[in-house]
Amino acid sequence: MTVTTERPAAARAAAPRPAPPARNDDVWSVVSTTSVMCCLVAGWMVAQMLYLGGLAQDRAQDALYADFRAELAAGTAPIGPVTEVGTPVATLSIPHIGVEQVVVEGTASGDLLTGPGHLRNTVLPGQRGTSAVFGRASTYGAPFARLGELEAGDQVNVVTAQGATRFEVIGVRRAGDPLPQPRPEDAARLVLVSGEAGGSRLPSLSPGEVVYVDAEADEAFDTPAGLPPVVPDPEQAMGTESGAVMPLLTLCLGLLLALTLGVIAARQRFGAALVWVVATPVVIAVAWLTTDVVMRLLPNLL
Repeated sequence: MTVTTERPAAARAAAPRPAPPARNDDVWSVVSTTSVMCCLVAGWMVAQMLYLGGLAQDRAQDALYADFRAELAAGTAPIGPVTEVGTPVATLSIPHIGVEQVVVEGTASGDLLTGPGHLRNTVLPGQRGTSAVFGRASTYGAPFARLGELEAGDQVNVVTAQGATRFEVIGVRRAGDPLPQPRPEDAARLVLVSGEAGGSRLPSLSPGEVVYVDAEADEAFDTPAGLPPVVPDPEQAMGTESGAVMPLLTLCLGLLLALTLGVIAARQRFGAALVWVVATPVVIAVAWLTTDVVMRLLPNLL
């Protein structure tokens, strides 16, 4: 008599099969998506600060120049003593280092994203007294990157609503250097202020030290009365706008988190390549906005 050990067909069909490792795939999707998002946003922010921000600054300068030229022609360009922040107040030319910029009112980090800024508690360039203009050294076009290369005798040309003024550099100083001699009573003095990254010619996100260029003109325009006596700390050299921008930064970070979660969810239904093709432009747009906000948290001369 033959004994068979073969199970019935119904029993074979009911035998459980091992479940696919879905949990491992989900974990890998979360880790890979988060890593790519962090690398994409961080890399974009650095590139925008050091290089791509210059494109935005160029566009802003073109618009500012058009506005200021129209105001000069109409006789409505500002002469102080109080001017709305962000308004173009002068053009600045430094032939020796190739600077051609429109100066705006205000020196906070956000003001200097579009170009050099005029310190609000000083006279406008060319007026009787001492005027101060701040500019970035490494980011968003870095208009004052080569400020430390100026030497005594170099020219600085300024045009305001009152006319053109030609300044002559009288010295370059840094922390600890002696101050220049007192300004002659009827002269105009201009102080250009920026950061300096320890002698390195490469773009840097390190604040470095502050460099001052003093220039003087023998003739000066009249100075309106009523200058503000002081300006807030964010408008001083190496100032930051930390308190004012935190709500906006929180919103930007929330958008980036929502994008990350959206990409993770989309990858469960669609291919990774398709999801990233659609999501990358949106991520870059939010990263651009976030970088503009982060710049306000960094020193204004950076």
